[in-house]
Order: sequence, then C-alpha cells, then structure tokens
Amino acid sequence: MRKINNAYTEIDGYNCFGCSPSNKTGLTLEFFETENGVYAEWMPKNDFEGYHNHLHGGIQATLMDEIGSWILPVKVGSSGVTKTLTVNYLKPVFIDKGLIKLTAELISFEDNIARVNVKLCDSELVERSNAHIDFFVFPENIARKKYYFPGKEKF
Repeated sequence: MRKINNAYTEIDGYNCFGCSPSNKTGLTLEFFETENGVYAEWMPKNDFEGYHNHLHGGIQATLMDEIGSWILPVKVGSSGVTKTLTVNYLKPVFIDKGLIKLTAELISFEDNIARVNVKLCDSELVERSNAHIDFFVFPENIARKKYYFPGKEKF
C-alpha cells in the first residue's frame, strides 16, 4: 500500500469536510492506494452519532462517498462529481467498537462514468454497509482548469 498525497492541501482555503486535515469538524480522512483501489481507516467519535452509540447513516454515506471519489485521481487520472450514490445499510456501526475500515474499488470507467464499489467494515472486518457509486469524471483539462485538479502525479 502506498499513502496517497492529498495534493489539495496546497490550495489556499481548502477545507473539505471529508479529507482536509485542517477542518476541525470534518472527518480528516487519509487514503492509501491498493492494487485494486483505495483504503482508509477512520476512528468514529460521538460527534457523529445518530442513535446513542450508533454512527449516523449520513456519516456512513459521506465516508463511502469520500473514499470512492479518491479512485478518480489515483486510478482514473482526473476529478469528478458524484452522479449517483446507492447505500446499503447492513448492520449497525457502533461507535464504541473502534476503528472503521473502508475499501473502494474501481469496477469500470466508460463514457466519463467511473463505477465504484465501497465497503465499510468494523475493526473485525465485518461489513456494516456498502455503496455503489457512479462518478461523472471531468476531462483532465476541465478538471485542471475549473476544479483545481493538479494532475495524477501530485497524488
């Protein structure tokens, strides 16, 4: 596994809820490139609770959307936006059970659509939720011009 450089941190004012290390209320995710995709670990906090000791479903969706989007710079070579996000909540995610492990895998890339599958597992690798995400991928020149994409090599 290779740690992915968050090249967006070089942008003045960058404050992504999912991955900015300086967003104090955010998720502050870091990512690692794997052979088939992207991996991340995240420690849940009570600040992201729904029912007592249960990770809020919206936070689960955000975690999966965020890791899924990191497929784009490292595996596709551009940036994009979420077109569709389908989440399956399989089992509760308990905050007091510790580390959450996320994996994202690129299923296909065709006609500017990247299809990505994501799994959210607990510390014992029990799958708790998953998502199927379609991302609309910008042509690289548009991503660089309008969406601050610095180029695949920067990640």
